[in-house]
Amino acid sequence: MANQEIYIRGVKDTEARGPFTMEQLTSLVEAAQVTAETYYYDATTEQWLLISSNAEMNSILWPEKKRMGFKHKEFKAVNEEKSDSAPPITVQDFLNAAEGKTDETKGKKDKNVIMMSAALWGTRSAAIISFASAAALILPGIDALTAMDFNKLILFPGVVIGAIDGFIGLLLLLGVISIYPFVRFRAVFGLGFLGFLFMTQGQLTPMIAVAAGSVGLYFCTIFLSYIPLAVSALLGLGGMAMLATMSYT
Repeated sequence: MANQEIYIRGVKDTEARGPFTMEQLTSLVEAAQVTAETYYYDATTEQWLLISSNAEMNSILWPEKKRMGFKHKEFKAVNEEKSDSAPPITVQDFLNAAEGKTDETKGKKDKNVIMMSAALWGTRSAAIISFASAAALILPGIDALTAMDFNKLILFPGVVIGAIDGFIGLLLLLGVISIYPFVRFRAVFGLGFLGFLFMTQGQLTPMIAVAAGSVGLYFCTIFLSYIPLAVSALLGLGGMAMLATMSYT
C-alpha cells in the first residue's frame, strides 16, 4: 500500500480528505489527526471502511513496540516545574504548538494540514471549472434544449458533454472526491476531442480556451500546494470562461 492514494474522513466529516500516501497517514497518526476510528475509502469494494478493520493498514500505522522498563527511582516528570513562576504545560499548549499557533512554532504548521486545505480548494476549483465548461458547451444549443427539439440537438453534441460537466461539478461541490479519476479522464478527453474539433474547424481561439480549461481542470485534482493550485485554477477557469463568453456571443 506504499504508493496507493488513500482518502479518509471522520465519522462526522461531510467532506473527505486526501489523497494521502501511507507515509503521510503515519504523520497524521502521530499528530493525532487520524485514529483507528477514522474511515478510509476502499476502491475495491467502493465503500468507506474503518481503518481498524484493515489489518495491513493497522500494522503500518500502529506498529507494535517492545515494552521498555525503567527504574522507578530514575523517573522524572517532564512537566515538573522548578519554580512557581512558570505555568504548567497543558494539553491545549501541545495542540497549539502542533498547529503552529505558538510563538515558537509560528510558521512551522504541519505540512499535512496545509496539503489537506489545498486539496479542498482544488476540489472546489475543479467544480467551478466544470460548471463553466457546462455553460460553454450547453449555451450554443440552449434554444434547441429548451424547446426539446431533438432534431436540432443532434447538431449540438456538446450539450451532452456539458450536461455531464454540470453533474461532475455538482458532485465535486458536494465533496465526492472518488470521481477524481473520471474528472482527469474528462479533462484529457476535452483536450483531445474538443481541441481537435475546433482545430479542424479553424477556430484557433476556442481551441486554446479548451486546452487551457482542460489543463487547469486536470491539475486542480493533482496539486496539493497553494501556488501551483492557484495557477491551475486561474488557467482552467479563465479558459472555460472565455469559451463560455464566445458561446454566448
